[in-house]
Amino acid sequence: MAGLPSAVRDDDEDAKRFDLVILKIQLAKLDEDHLTADRLRQQVQQIASSLLNQTAIPAIAEQQALLSEVAEDEWWVDATLPMLELARRRIRGLVRFIEKTKRAIVYTNVEDEIGDGSIVNLPGVAVGTNMERFKDKARAYLEDLEDHVALQRLRRNKQLTDADLSALEAMLVDSGAGGPEHIARAIEEAHGLGLFIRSLVGLDREAATEAFSEFLTDSRFSAAEIRFIQLIVEHLTANGVMEARRLYEAPFTDHAPTGPDSLFSDSDIDRLVDVLERVRAHATSLSDAS
Repeated sequence: MAGLPSAVRDDDEDAKRFDLVILKIQLAKLDEDHLTADRLRQQVQQIASSLLNQTAIPAIAEQQALLSEVAEDEWWVDATLPMLELARRRIRGLVRFIEKTKRAIVYTNVEDEIGDGSIVNLPGVAVGTNMERFKDKARAYLEDLEDHVALQRLRRNKQLTDADLSALEAMLVDSGAGGPEHIARAIEEAHGLGLFIRSLVGLDREAATEAFSEFLTDSRFSAAEIRFIQLIVEHLTANGVMEARRLYEAPFTDHAPTGPDSLFSDSDIDRLVDVLERVRAHATSLSDAS
């Protein structure tokens, strides 16, 4: 009788690390976590590119066609879970052929010594409720009220009314997360009550996707451009709002080093900024927006 699969011992650590990367990509795709999937995709592409430099090895030469596809961006646009699984099975045993960087081994012999305790004053550290704790407590309170009409309108990118903002402010007060000074400071720093609460609860992913539907459904955009838009959607889902200057910062510059200028035309960049401004404006009242 054959042994159980769990009884098979696999000592190829590099292969198992590759398995883990592919698994994380598959999970990220299921969760629609485009940021994580894009970051891990780059690792796999780097592995494939490194292996293509060693096609003199018969095992690598046999999978050269697949490695070439995985190393290119086009393969990842429509990469399904079964495609990723097939790539994992065919590539995992090849990872060990990548030449590892030689590192000098450094030995240390340090003996820890614990001296007498002393009181240290930390300037700048507030005693009591600080802003981060205030935000965490407010976020936890609002999560329990996610079905409230005003919160739903905020998360689904619907235009807020003055009544919605009044309801949101009452929620913030009832949360007991902080005093009036914390609320006033948070609103001032976020440039509005709706913007502050949106930064806590995020934007509904479907609403963020719909906001950029004109880009995501336009067949003239390349795989790299679509991936850039998906990063924006991911950022809005997590943070609720986004300033246009963020397009020229990480993680967007990890995908396009010079920002959207290297991918989109000037008119398309203007359209991107307009969408971001509309998403932002919907978190304010009509009177504030005007």
